[in-house]
Amino acid sequence: MTLTLNAVRLGVRRGWTEFLNSVRSPQDQGFYLFTGVATLAFLWFNRDDTVEGTTLLYPTVALPSILGALVAFGVVIGPAFALAMEREDGTLLRHKALPHGMEGYVTGQLVFHSLSALPQFLVILVPSALLFDDVMPSGVGGWLTVAWVLVLGMLATLPIGMVLGSVVPNTQKVGTWGMLPVLVVTGISGIFVPVQALWGWVQTVAQVFPTYWIGLGMRSAFLPDAAASLELGGSWRTGQVALVLAAWAVAGLLVTPGVLRRMARRQSGSQVAAARDAALQWVR
Repeated sequence: MTLTLNAVRLGVRRGWTEFLNSVRSPQDQGFYLFTGVATLAFLWFNRDDTVEGTTLLYPTVALPSILGALVAFGVVIGPAFALAMEREDGTLLRHKALPHGMEGYVTGQLVFHSLSALPQFLVILVPSALLFDDVMPSGVGGWLTVAWVLVLGMLATLPIGMVLGSVVPNTQKVGTWGMLPVLVVTGISGIFVPVQALWGWVQTVAQVFPTYWIGLGMRSAFLPDAAASLELGGSWRTGQVALVLAAWAVAGLLVTPGVLRRMARRQSGSQVAAARDAALQWVR
C-alpha cells in the first residue's frame, strides 16, 4: 500500500512538472493559440446565425459542444501519442522496472493531460466572453456542472487514449489508426451538426461513446433550460450523462492497467532499440 501511494505521489509530481514544462514550451503555446484563434474565428464568422427553430445564436450553442470535443479529442490522442512515443524511447521500460511504476505512469498522464485542458479553455473562454453575448454558464450551478462533466469526461476518455497508444505499433500509426476513428466519432456526436439531423442508427452509435455525453453535459451547463428541447428526448438527461461517463471511467480503470501490464511484459531493451532505429530512419 505504501509503495502504491508513493508511486501515485511520484506520478502526480511528474504530471505537474510536465504541465509546467508544457506551458513554457513555445510549441505548446503555439498549439493553444492556434486552437483558440481557429475556434474564435469559426464562431465569429457564424456570430449572427441563429439555430433553426430557436432564437439562440450559433456561438451560444456551438461553444460548449466545441469545448467538449476538444477535451475528448485531446485526452484521447494526447495520451495515445505520449504512450506510443515513450514506449519507443524506453520510458515505459524504466517505469516497468520500478515498484508499481505503471500506476505512477498512469497517474502522471492523468494529471498532465487534465491540467493541459485548462490553458486551452482559457484561450477560448476569455475572448468568447468579450466577443459574444450569452455564451457563459449562468450562476454557480452552471460552473459546477462544467467541473464535474470535465472530470468525468477526462476519466472516461483518458483510458481510451492509453489503450490506443498500447496497441498501435508506432507513433506514426496513431495518426491513422487513432485519429481517424476519433474524428469520425466526434463528427457524429452533435458538435457541428445536431444529432437529430443524422440517421437513426448513427444517433444510436453516437450515444455509445463518451464524446456525445461530454458535449451534452457541457451544453446543459452553458445553455438555458429551454434549449433542452433541442436535444434527443427533449431533456438534458443529466443523470444519464453522469452514469454513462462514470461507466466508461470504471471500465477504463479496470481494463487499462491489464493492457499496459501486458504491453510492458512484451517490452524489452532490444525492442526499444529497434523502434528507435526505425523512427530515425523514418525521420531521415
